[in-house]
Amino acid sequence: MHIQAENLKTTLLALSIAIGLMICSERAHAAEAETAIVAGGCFWCVESDFESVRGVISAESGYTGGAQANPTYKQVTKGGSGHYEAVRISYDPDIINYEQIISLFFRSVDPTDAGGQFCDRGESYRTAIFVKNTEQKRIAQAQKTEAGAALGQKIVTPILEATPFYMAEAYHQDYYKGTKRVLTRFGPKKQSDAYTRYRQACGRDKRVQALWGSDAPFTKKYLN
Repeated sequence: MHIQAENLKTTLLALSIAIGLMICSERAHAAEAETAIVAGGCFWCVESDFESVRGVISAESGYTGGAQANPTYKQVTKGGSGHYEAVRISYDPDIINYEQIISLFFRSVDPTDAGGQFCDRGESYRTAIFVKNTEQKRIAQAQKTEAGAALGQKIVTPILEATPFYMAEAYHQDYYKGTKRVLTRFGPKKQSDAYTRYRQACGRDKRVQALWGSDAPFTKKYLN
């Protein structure tokens, strides 16, 4: 009986160690998530596009690129703050890498437009890539060169050093899938429907499709 009890203790100890190692491994893997910060016009649209990408863990709307701390949506879109509407993309590097993220980004915007994106004009709606180290900068520059060669046009999207990223107001997060009703120029609409109407009326996907053709990764949903 004593031997059986000792064997049971040994088995339970081994099981506890195995479970602990599994938990630590999962925590370590979660901590390895990497981020990319891009500005591509309306942050609702960039968030919507990238949350559909396999390997992307989350996409958060926010503001970056300016000197003002904790800016509001009104301050940013008014102009003068220096901030862009931007999205912080968290992704699993075991599934998708930074190069792929930036390639998808270029093909989801009009990187030849220096005055904004689509129907959204002004400094806060310009495109940009915000890099946090020399490796991201190298990859972003290579992808910018490749995008220019693919289009045969000058790419005006700047590659900028990352500055503090400020989360946008709560109502901007996941706006494209919201269920509450909002008042629009099309009348009262469910938020997700209002987003779709806005995106289509803004001409985002038509322009991206015209530029990138079959290489445009996100347009099909909104052009059908």
